[in-house]
Amino acid sequence: MANLINLQGNQACAMGAIAAGCRFYAGYPITPSSEIAETMARELPKVGGVFIQMEDEIASMGAVVGASMGGAKAMTATSGPGFSLKQENLGYACASEIPCVIINVMRGGPSTGMPTRPAQGDIMQARWGTHGDHPIIVLTPASVAECYTETIRAFELTERLRVPVIVLVDEVIGHLVETVDLEALAPKETIERRFATGPADGFEPYAVTDDMVPPFPRPGDGYRSHTTGLTHLPSGFPTQNPEKASAALLRTTDKLDLHADLIEACEIIECDNADIIIATIGISARAAQQAVTDLRAKGIKAGLFRPKTLWPFPEKRLKEVAKNAKIILVPEMNQGQLILEIERLMARHMPVIGLNKINGEAITPAEITAKVSEVLA
Repeated sequence: MANLINLQGNQACAMGAIAAGCRFYAGYPITPSSEIAETMARELPKVGGVFIQMEDEIASMGAVVGASMGGAKAMTATSGPGFSLKQENLGYACASEIPCVIINVMRGGPSTGMPTRPAQGDIMQARWGTHGDHPIIVLTPASVAECYTETIRAFELTERLRVPVIVLVDEVIGHLVETVDLEALAPKETIERRFATGPADGFEPYAVTDDMVPPFPRPGDGYRSHTTGLTHLPSGFPTQNPEKASAALLRTTDKLDLHADLIEACEIIECDNADIIIATIGISARAAQQAVTDLRAKGIKAGLFRPKTLWPFPEKRLKEVAKNAKIILVPEMNQGQLILEIERLMARHMPVIGLNKINGEAITPAEITAKVSEVLA
């Protein structure tokens, strides 16, 4: 018998984290993500975990990095200005290959913006928010069930690949309440970090391995490790040697390409014979799915391409599903961010047209169908 409960998206993120084995949370209350912290504060102690409210978002991210360095599965959550404040320590985690999960429930901006209103303005910040070239994985749920499952997947990816993972949720999805069966969605097994084994003598914390993911030295196991945000050698110690610096950085980014099949995921609806493909994420994808149904009822061959993994972008899948299309429409609640990636990939083959909304309201199915009718007129 199904074990159905009504659950909010933010709460589902927290429950997914716990199901994945998260046992440390550090954060600071900020609208519209605060329910994640509230749920973690209530539920983590029940499983022997630790919740701590830090003095600010900078310290929160630092605490998460430190807990993960100690071997714990660790997470934080935030929104808007808090996401900006986390970027320096997030960059440290990227450079040092420290597993961690960051949930960002997007709100209107810039600055304080519209704290209680939805937006999708952090698409590019999620990819490029910290400075320099760096590896990052970004997942984008579009339902309460996916808030649960994609947070679990975020932990699986960060622990397996030693790459920080961002779960990017818009305010509507974060506060949406839907009926879900957590037992049916729960992971059959949890993915654990590969810790260093074998002789400690000669151990290199950033060794070049076939899978490009060096084993993690767990404190107390006897492995000497030097952790730094400076560009470093396999030994962990800094280098400015051009060839070795380049090799070190390329290993951290190339491993995303090596494990692309594990990382990338997308939802494809009615794209086989589509003349127009709607590419979007989050609550805009929910509207687009209804728009596809409405357009098909009118005889317009529309399809939906929804990245579940936003970064690295599933570009091969988009090219495959769009090869026979005539137009791509990109609805997003910002002035145009996702469209930049779609244009990079597809603009030479077909028109790529944006539908943008920045007034704190979600894009509706009717607005998408009207834009399609305008484009095809």
